[in-house]
Amino acid sequence: MISNLASVSSEAQIGSDVTIEAFTSIYDDVVIGDGTHIGPNVTIFPGTRIGNNCKIYPGAVIGAIPQDLKFDGEYTTVEIGNNTTIRECVTIHRGTTDKMKTSVGDNCLLMGYVHVAHDCTLGNNVILANYVGLSGHVTIDDYAIIEGKAAAQQFVHIGAHSFIGGASLIRKDVPPFVRAAREPLSYAGINAVGLRRRNFSDQDVKTIEDIYRILFVQNNNVTNGLASLAAEMPDHPLRTQVIEFVKSSEKGIIRGLM
Repeated sequence: MISNLASVSSEAQIGSDVTIEAFTSIYDDVVIGDGTHIGPNVTIFPGTRIGNNCKIYPGAVIGAIPQDLKFDGEYTTVEIGNNTTIRECVTIHRGTTDKMKTSVGDNCLLMGYVHVAHDCTLGNNVILANYVGLSGHVTIDDYAIIEGKAAAQQFVHIGAHSFIGGASLIRKDVPPFVRAAREPLSYAGINAVGLRRRNFSDQDVKTIEDIYRILFVQNNNVTNGLASLAAEMPDHPLRTQVIEFVKSSEKGIIRGLM
């Protein structure tokens, strides 16, 4: 159902069973998947691709050009997966020449007033609570959760299944499976509750605890911690995932226990 009071371009591709409420504007070169519900006063700019069964609440603005002074009008997109909920007044900007797109995965929840800047990449099942702000080029892996009023600096990488406390300033990469809080942002244990909710076994949780005990508790710097992990812990996919994340970090990872 498309309201007579909505403005929908004839060049937009609208799927079946889509609801578009009053005073929403949908421009050319927009694709909206089946079963998606778009509330009133939403603005969706050219280059936006929205999947199936999404819910978009009043005041959201999706696909606006990036707030990047280097942007020169190049063709870029915003791509949103299936079953994602975008709450009131969320803003998601198009990409730049870095990635050419800003992407949000499946089954994500972006709560009110979240900002996702250009070239951000969000995996599946990501939750960003109210007022979270992501600068450009931020990568967030699957099942990560960021509590309200946190802000992420450009180019940071937030690992899968991590949990970041509210009002945090995220200046460094956050490895997978951890809880992070305090100022400056620091390791605060593993995200055991979240892991068990996602059916990680007790043995897997223990393995992750052992990994971070060696990396952050028993060693006073990351280089020593990685060497100890390689020497002391048997080969394991979870160990490999953490080591590869840390070694690939360009901004460096958060601090250990303080």
